[in-house]
Amino acid sequence: MRADLRRSATGSENRWSAWLSYRRGVRLKFLLRPGWLGLIALVAVFTTLCFTLLAPWQFSRSDEAQARNNAISESFHTPPRPLGEVLPAGQAPDERTEWAQVLLRGQYLPEGETLGWQRTVLGEPAFEVLTPFRLADGTTVLVNRGFVRPVNGTQAPAYDAPPSGEVTLTARVRTDENDSKQRPLFEHDGHRWAYAVNSGTISQGTGIALQPGYFALNEGQPGVLGALPLPRLESGPYFSYALQWIAFGIMAVIAIGYLIYSELRPGARPAWRDAEAGSEGGAKSEPQPRRKKMSVAEAIAEDERREREEAERREAADAESTSKT
Repeated sequence: MRADLRRSATGSENRWSAWLSYRRGVRLKFLLRPGWLGLIALVAVFTTLCFTLLAPWQFSRSDEAQARNNAISESFHTPPRPLGEVLPAGQAPDERTEWAQVLLRGQYLPEGETLGWQRTVLGEPAFEVLTPFRLADGTTVLVNRGFVRPVNGTQAPAYDAPPSGEVTLTARVRTDENDSKQRPLFEHDGHRWAYAVNSGTISQGTGIALQPGYFALNEGQPGVLGALPLPRLESGPYFSYALQWIAFGIMAVIAIGYLIYSELRPGARPAWRDAEAGSEGGAKSEPQPRRKKMSVAEAIAEDERREREEAERREAADAESTSKT
């Protein structure tokens, strides 16, 4: 008899555990509704973008700004060096060599002069004057002689030609700009124009082989026009933007967690009940007795209570019948 009682109790416990597992599944079944699935997917995609794309992108921009500031600061404390020491054998500039001051000795090639189209200097429209410069060793580099202000919006003003003969220049190393559309040089108002300061594009348009990168003249150098100002030494808002994207991703997860909790907690009125009420309110019907509004969690809790009482009654009946046998 005791063995039968133990088997009966064990069976009851198994049924109770299965019933609890079933009720937990029913309790969260509303998450399978299309609206909830879409919201969860949206939060998942947004959070993933925040953590894997947006925040790292802002961190990288912050690192670039810091590296630029360090390079400019270091250039003030380092005397200009010959070009071959900074960029040996025609090496292209990179983040380690950009902004370094170099010495250039040679002569200008005014026949290859090109203007930079639609530039902005100190917050105002400008054109930049780009002139090839042949070094004493025979290689040719692109020198940015500075900026001039446009006339009537799109016309270049009269400006000084570069000096003839051999001169020595002090300039800063700059990396080539990139035109996403890869547009070639064009003619306008009697001048040759470039959409970006890119040695490769200007080399193709002028037929003059140029070393990668270009060199911006310092103030007071032979042939300089309006010397280009250096960027302000500031890190910018990128680091704080990166932290904000991380915070947004965390807040999105917390928000959807709170919405799920609000849907489950007692006394809550789920959104889908409001939608059903709104759709039914359009058609007139007989007034119904007012019933207490129950949330999903309250309705499930009521079902649980009833089923638990029913299970307890059945267990008591099973135990009583077993004891009689």
